Amino acid sequence: MGKFNVKSKVEEVKKTLNESVDFSYRYFKRESQVIGFIFLKSIIDPQLFSSAIYFPIQSSDGELTIDLLKNDLIKCVDIKEVKEKDLVKEILDGRVILITNFSGKILSIDLLKFPTRAPTEPPTSPVIQGPREGFVEDMQTNVTLLRRRLKTPNLVMDVVRIGSQTQTKVVVTYLKDIANKKIVKEVKDKLSKIKVDGVLDSYNILFYLEKRPSSLFKQIGNTEKPDIVVSKLLEGKVAIIVDNSPIVLTVPFIFIEDLQNSNDYYTNHHYSSFVRVIRLLGLLIALIAPGFYLALQLFHYNILPLNFLITIADTTQGLPFTPFLEILFIFLLFQVLYEVSLRLPSYLGLATSVVGALILGDTGVKAGLISPPGVIIVALSKIALYTIPEEAPQITVLQLVFIVLGGSLGLIGVVSGLVYIINYLNDFDSYQTPYLAPYSPRVTQDLKDAIFIDPIYSQRYRPQSFSPQKKERV
Repeated sequence: MGKFNVKSKVEEVKKTLNESVDFSYRYFKRESQVIGFIFLKSIIDPQLFSSAIYFPIQSSDGELTIDLLKNDLIKCVDIKEVKEKDLVKEILDGRVILITNFSGKILSIDLLKFPTRAPTEPPTSPVIQGPREGFVEDMQTNVTLLRRRLKTPNLVMDVVRIGSQTQTKVVVTYLKDIANKKIVKEVKDKLSKIKVDGVLDSYNILFYLEKRPSSLFKQIGNTEKPDIVVSKLLEGKVAIIVDNSPIVLTVPFIFIEDLQNSNDYYTNHHYSSFVRVIRLLGLLIALIAPGFYLALQLFHYNILPLNFLITIADTTQGLPFTPFLEILFIFLLFQVLYEVSLRLPSYLGLATSVVGALILGDTGVKAGLISPPGVIIVALSKIALYTIPEEAPQITVLQLVFIVLGGSLGLIGVVSGLVYIINYLNDFDSYQTPYLAPYSPRVTQDLKDAIFIDPIYSQRYRPQSFSPQKKERV
């Protein structure tokens, strides 16, 4: 490799970066020797540049060599030699480039620094007991949170870059002695095939990782908590960390995971089992309650208790809407309030959703537009929906489907819808793992941490549904 004309190379890089406002450079001259430093001042630490690079070189005596710079003078941990074709990419990664007129070698020095927030309890995953740290937007911090918990050389972190414009770092992490090699390979293959301009968040790549991107059902796990990711890695799963995102993706994903919560493992296992049953019942109520009520009211009123039937008849008499339109109207009303609460500031959102629902519901009943039973049923389904908040988007759509089925076909429509969903999910898999495992197919060993949970000390084996290399926990 030939020696560089330092000034011309600086000008060349400057033009390549379109003379960006944060482009910066420095020269150091000693007799005939010239050293050039090229960097983006917006994403490096200027104080560290001065103290660890420039001043030590300035304070040195005698002739400079590239080995002397690399091994003795520059006081930084991460120094590497790079090729000329990678020079711009290194600068964009927050590194200082050092070029000289006395050597054809290029040094890249890591001085990356940009504003980040400290790990705090994730707003989407509050806990009563257990760790309260959450992932942040800085990849290095997220990697540190995992390394802090997994002090093993078997923790592998493979880096790929996705996005022709953003060049976003994506880390595939797993335990090489536990994770299924076929799953690891499948994840890497799918990531390598992603061709997009930019990746701004984990969800930008999520759909590329799914087996059925058009499916309504969740196929990839996601969390903001390091302890959850570590527990999944220990089970033999693969985690995907995306730079600039606090959401870490995990595969394979099965349905039973949404019934599980990190709090379950920090409380008595009997109580945890009870809570999981409640979540499952909440899911069922949220899914079919409006449609079931509509089916009974329109087609199967003869099976209702007489007193309840009289109450429904009294409260629905004189309403301007049919039962189907009434339930649909109430459902849409609650959904609008929910969407409004999400987009308002937090101090207004809660008040709007609660007060709005109370006022509109009460006013609607008094005005004779809707009936009290209809309000109660829809409100119950909406409350039950958030026993499993991770499934809320999917269940909301299915609620509407079951309202249509119950209002048009009665209980036959509701039951047929349930049967169809179960059959559909039974034919579903996520990275070679059955979606309804460990119940379909039945994996007896995995039932110790399913709807009912056994004490931690009795769970001697990793979930066999994921086919880990090491079956037994140490």
